Amino acid sequence: MGTTPSNTILNVPNVLTSIRFLLSIVVFVLIPLEHYIAAMIVFVIAASTDWIDGWWARKYGQVTKLGRMFDPFVDKIIICGTFIFLAAAWPASGIAPWMAVVVMGREMLVTAIRGFIEQQGGDFSAAMSGKLKMVFQCAAVVASLLTLWYWEHPIDSSRRLPGPEWLSWTLHACVWLAVISTVYSGLEYIIVAARMLRRQEP
Repeated sequence: MGTTPSNTILNVPNVLTSIRFLLSIVVFVLIPLEHYIAAMIVFVIAASTDWIDGWWARKYGQVTKLGRMFDPFVDKIIICGTFIFLAAAWPASGIAPWMAVVVMGREMLVTAIRGFIEQQGGDFSAAMSGKLKMVFQCAAVVASLLTLWYWEHPIDSSRRLPGPEWLSWTLHACVWLAVISTVYSGLEYIIVAARMLRRQEP
């Protein structure tokens, strides 16, 4: 199969990224309306397109300058935005406001570092820790939305139990893994950037 020239803006990866952006808006609408299962399904679909568009771009040579900017931007929108909306539902959501601040702070810092390094002609591609961070963050969002749904539909209405015990443990594990991996990957990017800048010094 032939490949699409890398300077073609309207290609499959960029279309998928645009769809992910629209789906993120849908998630932001559904959460305040307390349609948690619908929000979870839409979020999972949106997160899945992130893997698909990256795979497609690499396999068929459709990596574009627009995609390199737009794709991480949309990733940050859907993750940071969802964490903010879930933090508004604390403590039932399991995601405290300070956790959303940590996630946003890390994304803003890495964006600033990446912009500076690439402006200097360096390559600042995503590290494995950044990809794992994304996985843990998505898992935390799914567990949080499922927990919120159980709060609205308790398994024991007389005792108002918010859901099975395994879900509570899963939620806390995913949230803390997301926070820890977020901080760790941010520190890793800082160290890499510092090394790159040190090499560029005369």
